[in-house]
Amino acid sequence: MTTSTKTNKIDRLAELTAGGDATSGGSLWREAFRRLKASKMAIIGAVVIGIFIVVAIVGPWVAPYSPKALTWRSEVFPNRGQFVGARGENWFGLDHLGRDLFSRFLVGARQTLLVGVVSMLIGLIVGAVIGAASGAAATLGGAAGRKIDTVVMRFIDMMLALPSLLLAVSIAAVMGQSLTTVMIAVGVVQIPIFARLLRGSMLAQGSKDYVLAATSLGIRKRRIVVTQILPNSLSPVIVQATLSLATAIIEAAALSYLGLGNPDPATPEWGVMLSQAQNFFDNAPMMAVYPAVGIIITALGFTLLGEAMREALDPKLRG
Repeated sequence: MTTSTKTNKIDRLAELTAGGDATSGGSLWREAFRRLKASKMAIIGAVVIGIFIVVAIVGPWVAPYSPKALTWRSEVFPNRGQFVGARGENWFGLDHLGRDLFSRFLVGARQTLLVGVVSMLIGLIVGAVIGAASGAAATLGGAAGRKIDTVVMRFIDMMLALPSLLLAVSIAAVMGQSLTTVMIAVGVVQIPIFARLLRGSMLAQGSKDYVLAATSLGIRKRRIVVTQILPNSLSPVIVQATLSLATAIIEAAALSYLGLGNPDPATPEWGVMLSQAQNFFDNAPMMAVYPAVGIIITALGFTLLGEAMREALDPKLRG
């Protein structure tokens, strides 16, 4: 029996063990996509995310005014307590420096999306590498591999034991105030989540029947791990990446709110806007409401889509 024939048989067995459709040949991802299209939760989440992405991309071009321009400063100063609410030329009103809140909201969406995506990618890439290496070491067996897995997982457990926001604040405080710092700090917090998830998924796949069959056919364990176990272990990691985007946006906004984000307060970002609004909440609560609602709705969209993907990819729920 040739190697390609063996691999094809193991591919089919892996699909069946992972929950594929044996009669129609439907793959796991095709079936998951079908379930997603029928899920109202997924549709709502996707629509919310789509609107957010569009606003983040086109915001700087459709903003009616410069987000940094103090065009109406004379209308809010010297009487700091006098704020201008929503009106024809300023749909969201003015902030404490006479800047157009609607323009700052639109432009700030891009910074918020950038921080969330980059932070998630840092956690996903680094965490997946660590989790895959640890899972492979444990799956391939051997005393040395198990020791490596144990050492790595204990380090990951120590990171998980720390409150995520506290860890992010500590990293940001050490590195200094900047937008890059926020991305790294939030990304580091996500690393142990992805590492532990992928490693556990690989261990679960390692006990499946197709792995035993592949081993019986004489296929090298390293090949089994790379071509079968690892690809079949990625679905929960992809779901977690969607959910982590919501968490990353909230944590990044929290760091910006605490003054650890962009050192230039004139650059709009929803977390920075919240931080600036706290001193004027009694007289101008809408300064805080707009960015807060943006953060909440965006995080909700990613959460809804992530939960729908979790249900669609769960083999116990596929029928």
